[in-house]
Amino acid sequence: MPFFIGRDREARRAYGFDEIALVPSTKTIDIEDVDVTTKIGNYELKVPILASAMDGVVDVNFAIALGKLGGLAVLNLDGVQTRYENSEEAIDKIRKACEIKDRKSTEIIQKIYEEPVKEKLISKRISEIKKAGVLAAVSTIPKNAERYSNISQEAGCDVFVIQSTVTSVNFISSRQEKVDLKKICGSLKIPVIIGNTVTYAATLDLMETGCAGILVGVGPGAACTTRGVLGIGVPQVTAIVDCASARDFYLKKTGRYVSIIADGGMVTGGDICKAFACGSDAVMIGSGFARSEESPGKGYHWGMATSHKNLPRGTGIHVGLTGKLKDILLGPARTDDGTQNLVGALQTSMGSLGVRNVKEMQLVEIVIAPEIKHEGKIMQKMQRVGMGK
Repeated sequence: MPFFIGRDREARRAYGFDEIALVPSTKTIDIEDVDVTTKIGNYELKVPILASAMDGVVDVNFAIALGKLGGLAVLNLDGVQTRYENSEEAIDKIRKACEIKDRKSTEIIQKIYEEPVKEKLISKRISEIKKAGVLAAVSTIPKNAERYSNISQEAGCDVFVIQSTVTSVNFISSRQEKVDLKKICGSLKIPVIIGNTVTYAATLDLMETGCAGILVGVGPGAACTTRGVLGIGVPQVTAIVDCASARDFYLKKTGRYVSIIADGGMVTGGDICKAFACGSDAVMIGSGFARSEESPGKGYHWGMATSHKNLPRGTGIHVGLTGKLKDILLGPARTDDGTQNLVGALQTSMGSLGVRNVKEMQLVEIVIAPEIKHEGKIMQKMQRVGMGK
């Protein structure tokens, strides 16, 4: 329902994760009988969680580790893994830059990313992941998509991601040639995921390209500054609901199902559960995995656009190390704030809500409840424990 924010100017109310809650039904289900698997294209994931294509989160070793646990890690083809043979040295410099916390840190990071991408490293990184027997997924910006997609497919890549702050099929430029997303999707034999977007109309347009998945989220990531720098974005609850509605309409229209992947803004297991309830088929997280001992950033995390040469839209943050990837993903949790055993949280939530699978989870009752995380939690907030951290 639109509201007037001034004379003759309407605005729609939008909601974020902290403003809603999920409502139990008349039944509960044993969590051992809950199925959290999901599909993206022809691939089934035992764990419906993807790791963001961020250099502080995913390298070859992390991709292998997450793949063996049932999830899917996306490697950034525009990042340090394909610019440097020895990426660890570059990442160590970025970690030290993140500690500076002033303008100089951004300048250092920009300098590191001036090194050109080496196409032979694209093939090498994909081959290294595939040798471990797990799915290999990679990401690049639209202008590099056609060339890198061919290299990636030849190297054995399983999922190709085309990603920018906001991606649309209607790119207009007097200087650059339009990237033909439909042509790229049609030429590849592997699933393509495209992002990011937050609207119903743009999602429908992107689905017409033939892609297998859509990334939903503009600016909600912990290390992203897009909303401050550009002033754009839609809170994730509303964005996911709108894009999932486009998916359902497109399915009725064409008979083809395109996965909705919530990208960013999820800190706890509860946030992830809400993302599925809003209509997601999978979620993509960055900072949650940057806390793992297997992450290349070792507790440091920086936005994908932190290194942009003209207008950085990310920053470097310290998220700390809280445990092994297995603990964060599958438990047992060793923290009390919902940042570990994310799959266990999803299973327990689904069981408590009385749903057996992800599709049923998308239909649970939701209430607007901006005080849900604060009600009765005054002692936790005072002592900064649990939900008061």
